[in-house]
Amino acid sequence: MPDALSTTTDAPAAVSLTDRSTAPEVHPSGGTSAGVSRRVRRWTILALALGGFGIGTTEFVAMGLLPNIAGSLGVSEPTAGHVISAYAMGVVVGAPLIAALTARMSRRTLLIGLMVAFTVGNLATVLAPDYGLLLVARFVAGLPHGAYFGVAALVAAHLAGPRNRAKAVGQVMLGLSVANVFGVPAAAWLGETFGWRSAFAIVVVIGVATVIALIRALPALTGMKTTDPLTELGALKRSQVWFTLVIGTVGFGGMFAFYTYLNSALTTDTGLSVSVVPFALMLYGLGMVTGNFVGGYVADRSVPVAILGGLTASAVSLGAFAVLAQNAWAALVLTYLVALTGSTMLPALQTRLMDVAADAQTLAAALNHSALNIANAAGALLGGVVVGAGYGYLAPSVVGVLLAVAGIAVTVVALATSRRHARRMAAGS
Repeated sequence: MPDALSTTTDAPAAVSLTDRSTAPEVHPSGGTSAGVSRRVRRWTILALALGGFGIGTTEFVAMGLLPNIAGSLGVSEPTAGHVISAYAMGVVVGAPLIAALTARMSRRTLLIGLMVAFTVGNLATVLAPDYGLLLVARFVAGLPHGAYFGVAALVAAHLAGPRNRAKAVGQVMLGLSVANVFGVPAAAWLGETFGWRSAFAIVVVIGVATVIALIRALPALTGMKTTDPLTELGALKRSQVWFTLVIGTVGFGGMFAFYTYLNSALTTDTGLSVSVVPFALMLYGLGMVTGNFVGGYVADRSVPVAILGGLTASAVSLGAFAVLAQNAWAALVLTYLVALTGSTMLPALQTRLMDVAADAQTLAAALNHSALNIANAAGALLGGVVVGAGYGYLAPSVVGVLLAVAGIAVTVVALATSRRHARRMAAGS
């Protein structure tokens, strides 16, 4: 089967359940992995993942430091929560805008520039003298988020070749997962001990280290074609791009509904001590790390299997948590499994967007992270609705089951639509 990335049709070629590519290592970007040593690839992916580690740390650490931020700036905690919304809004706005406007830029230059902007945004967070400027700083820090991950995924896939591209994408995304295990707890401890600004100061250090690592590790990437803003905006005309974004938004909404209220579920319904919650959150982070590895491996063999399998397993694990979480050991094991099963979809969704976007891959890949941030907001909102209605803190897991099932339905429709389109194209030719 030819590489799905080489087609310009609206439908991906990768619609079968056994779609591992046997094509030579020719990339959608126009280059090949030839001439780049394994050592260069390894260091490049490590540098890209380091940036993901910094992004993951700054995105999630603010959630644990809201009381500190509120007290320091003299605002209420709900008002301080708007700094999280400002960052998320930066991601949603910045991903498509930057991807389209920088379409002609060298991918190497763009990645370095995005990490510089991210570092500046976090430095502004550290130095912000009041609440208003802090909101602006968080918005600026969020702008490069989606574009960075989107371009980093394309670069990793370009260097790894079609047989290993999803695994390489998963390794880049691994930085985001590892941040939940080590970066966020460490930064939160710094923020509690030395003031909340110190948590973002360490992110600035990570950002500077990433800029240096990217300058030293990234090859020239001359084989990667640039496009133009109109070509990138063409991704928005493709139904399969929208299908994939909806799958991510709906499917991951369940994970975020679960995660937002995990602390309360463990202490209220499971009866665990507050001192055990950090261990449970670390299990969640480890599950995300494992899921990225598993998801990359499966997606390199079949993207549809990775998405459908991840959504199905996610629905099962979320349902099991809702039923069994009153047992402490079951709750801890299932916390790990919910993160693992949900994260399995990440490399597959990113890879599918590359498949269906044809020559508008930068915008499509960046939009994935806008979709995930919308999933974050929607999942937390829906979880809050059922908790507020008096159904308890296990109810968001049931919401997660329903969203995962909805994601499966969208995936089935997307694959069926793609197959019908491919048949019409074949009949027409």
